[in-house]
Amino acid sequence: MIRFASEDVGLADPRALEMAVAAYQACHFLGMPECSVHLTQAVVYLSLAPKSNALYLAYEHAKKDALSQLAEPVPLVIRNAPTRLMQELEYGKGYQYAHDTEEKLTNMQCLPDSLLGREYYRPTRQGLESRFKDRLEQIKKWKKEKGEPL
Repeated sequence: MIRFASEDVGLADPRALEMAVAAYQACHFLGMPECSVHLTQAVVYLSLAPKSNALYLAYEHAKKDALSQLAEPVPLVIRNAPTRLMQELEYGKGYQYAHDTEEKLTNMQCLPDSLLGREYYRPTRQGLESRFKDRLEQIKKWKKEKGEPL
């Protein structure tokens, strides 16, 4: 049930995972047969929830790349520089703090060059996931206007 909440419902209804975990905890605390109503509640909730496997597909595509690509170093711009040597090596140089911007977005390159342009998460229009899709489209539009790689 917990796996189903993320794999088959996902962000179409983010509360599905909360419901599944709550049912698990209720069963852990109460045991059977008292928790049967909690299980029933979770099963009905998950059955009626909008479905999206976009998270599952995103993970599988990212895993494929992680297993088949060379392990590249983290871009310097997002590396922490707690020592003078790291500062001299320009760790963190050009770092942009998204919360300091009006849009709460930055144009930093946070992925290695070999992963630029990769798109793993492809949200659907199911349930609340449509809001995530809209936000992702806004971010892509902003980056395109700024001439940044996606």
